[in-house]
Amino acid sequence: MLTITNDDFAALVDSGITIVDVREPHEYVNGHVAGAVTIPLAFVGARSAELPKGEPIYVICQGGGRSRVGVDVLVAQGFDAINVEGGTGAWVKAGRPVVVGPTA
Repeated sequence: MLTITNDDFAALVDSGITIVDVREPHEYVNGHVAGAVTIPLAFVGARSAELPKGEPIYVICQGGGRSRVGVDVLVAQGFDAINVEGGTGAWVKAGRPVVVGPTA
């Protein structure tokens, strides 16, 4: 499984990458990485057609566990998916900003 450190991920966030947050909606609205779209883990496989093929997809959750599962689902469907180590928890702990609310 491909992974990226939270620091390396932070360096890419403003470059227009595709970020999928696999947490539940109530977690997402309480704070997420700017640009992240919400697709709860239970729906990743069913909603994968919404994602671009042929480019990296960075998958994030709260701590890294659910995103690892999401990466496995996407890789099995032919996507270039990468797990964000430490998830949103590490992002916040590092003092990075989050977006509050339902929009990416």
